[in-house]
Amino acid sequence: GHRTGGHRAGASFMPLALSGLAGLQAAGPAKARLAAWIGGAENSCLAAMALLDRLAAWRAAAEHDLIDQTGRTPAMLVALLADWPMVSGPMAAAQTGASRAAVQRNLDRLAARGLIREITGQGRYRVWTAKL
Repeated sequence: GHRTGGHRAGASFMPLALSGLAGLQAAGPAKARLAAWIGGAENSCLAAMALLDRLAAWRAAAEHDLIDQTGRTPAMLVALLADWPMVSGPMAAAQTGASRAAVQRNLDRLAARGLIREITGQGRYRVWTAKL
């Protein structure tokens, strides 16, 4: 996607649930509901921007931590994990063009370095996320 100042421009949704459900309540007079929605939208946008800042900082730190690694796969995985909240092995292989074995090996290395964590707790069909 198009980037501006380190953040994605032109989001196609309002992340209302990021700061609680107050902005999604449909009770009371229209003026109160609209005020709640606007307040929820503002708080959620601030939360989303803070998350994007944390992801940018994570990406920079991860890239620095991997300076001793050879090959393109580690850097491509870091970029992928900075753009997607959850990544599976097959998705990472499809997005990076690396083999499944190379992806798995590098995901394990990133996890061993404490940069990512596996979130499913399974031996198969695992999914990783950036460790913020």
